[in-house]
Amino acid sequence: MVDTTKNTKLFTTYGVKTSKAISTEIAAKMISKAKRPLLVIGATGLTPEVLDRAVKIAKAANLPIAATGSSMPGFVDKDVDAKYINLHQLGFYVTDEAWPGLDGKGTYDTLILLGHIKYYINQVLSGTKNFSNVKAIAIDRNYIQNATMSFGNLSKEDHIAALDEVIANL
Repeated sequence: MVDTTKNTKLFTTYGVKTSKAISTEIAAKMISKAKRPLLVIGATGLTPEVLDRAVKIAKAANLPIAATGSSMPGFVDKDVDAKYINLHQLGFYVTDEAWPGLDGKGTYDTLILLGHIKYYINQVLSGTKNFSNVKAIAIDRNYIQNATMSFGNLSKEDHIAALDEVIANL
């Protein structure tokens, strides 16, 4: 079992609240219990190992995917519900309870984040953290301070093993 709750050293600070370090079991349970979750994949999630796990997570939990940055080509012909959206716009839209969502069924209550550059996603989550009730679960290999919950800083090998554990627990 990968200890995803260690190594949460902050290199920058973004306010008084920081994310809670979570285990793979808690991440899977939170994803499963979310009423309206959205898997948000960034461009650094295009490595074959991470992309494969993102598809497995989406299929196991029946999650729609918001492909941000240049990640959309990774989901073509993967039999998942992926739509492109700019990450900053997504962060802005989810704070609006009247936003219809990517599928027209309403906004999301939980964002599951994977494959983002740390400083970029932290800026986006600063807005969601302070101006909405949306939960953000970062299952990335870096500790994301502005998420509601996050894995700690992990090696590439530990990150892949942690994603496998999340998939097994979904």
